[in-house]
Amino acid sequence: MFKQKNKFKLLVTIVSVMTLLLTGCSQSNQTAQESSSTTPKTKVVQQSKQAISQAKQKEPQTKTTHYNSQYTPTEELSRSVLTNDVVTKLGGLALIKWNGAGAFIINNNHNKLKVIRGNRPYAQCQVDDLGRPVMVDSLLTKATRQYKNRRKTGNGASKWKPAGFHQMKLNGKWNHLYDRGHLLAYSLVGNLRGFDASERNIKNIATQTAWANEARSHNSTGQNYFETKVRKALDRHKTVRYRVTNIYQGRNIIPSGAQLQAKSLDGSLEFNVFIPNVQPGVLINYETGYAKVA
Repeated sequence: MFKQKNKFKLLVTIVSVMTLLLTGCSQSNQTAQESSSTTPKTKVVQQSKQAISQAKQKEPQTKTTHYNSQYTPTEELSRSVLTNDVVTKLGGLALIKWNGAGAFIINNNHNKLKVIRGNRPYAQCQVDDLGRPVMVDSLLTKATRQYKNRRKTGNGASKWKPAGFHQMKLNGKWNHLYDRGHLLAYSLVGNLRGFDASERNIKNIATQTAWANEARSHNSTGQNYFETKVRKALDRHKTVRYRVTNIYQGRNIIPSGAQLQAKSLDGSLEFNVFIPNVQPGVLINYETGYAKVA
């Protein structure tokens, strides 16, 4: 009888302890829920912002290329040659887009040039009724490419000057104003038999600013930048149709710029751009070729 009473007391004690434990857990869960539900929204927002900030700090930082108007024409300067006449000859203002590096993209870089398989390389120059060089149309291959220096091939410097070539010495990267600007570059066609790639070919040379002729970086895209694309394509044994057209305003003797179009036979290369014949820090009279520092 005594043993049964003890067992009963022990059972009651166990039940009491379990009840207390269950009650405590329930109260603890309720307190936690209440605490969570009463957390201010501003604290949650702050925590989110901190997490985003930490994630951004872990991201790799990219370098920014800074625009330098001393080396590259501003958009305002480049657009100064886009008169109504020039815009019409380029196909209309809707097709002309600033590329952020001194030049303009025409028709989203597409052109209507046709490249026919099997045609032999050629280069044809055209002048207008005023004697101005207006276009060179060509079909180029690895065989037309010239790697030798001009002096070694007898196509070196000349004292002949194209119309409006009134040279100016300048300060900065472009330390002179004008170059003898080849429509079709010597390096692209200098090995084509029968074509005069010298600096004396009046049908292939016009007065061109040093920037428009020489600039060749991704953030300063003069004619040399796009010629390099053609050179690299030829080096890879591509066949390339390449056309350069000088655009003049009215009867000016200095071109407002040059339209460059290229298309390879395999379609790996295609562009259609306009290089304005301008120079940072200089104002040019396109009727005469005389200029002054801005």
